[in-house]
Amino acid sequence: MNVRKSYVYILADKPKGVLYVGSSLDLKRRIARHKNESLAGFTKKYHVHNLVYYEQALNSNEALKREMKLKRWKRKWKIELIEKMNPGWKDLYDKI
Repeated sequence: MNVRKSYVYILADKPKGVLYVGSSLDLKRRIARHKNESLAGFTKKYHVHNLVYYEQALNSNEALKREMKLKRWKRKWKIELIEKMNPGWKDLYDKI
């Protein structure tokens, strides 16, 4: 059985600003859609386009579970998670 890897990601509008947690099978394409605001909703409304954190999951079910878990986390915990991987809050889009 061919299992596709999936990703969980966090976007921000600026360091310690508005945060958005999502998941996708195709991270590069999904973030590009957020950046050009082709996805209606929260990220378009609040201009949340900078990829500040991502992690790989074994499959889409695991990614969705992790996404739901992160969405329940306190904001402080999300910020700490981001700063462990990306202390400068740089946009990681070009690195994927």
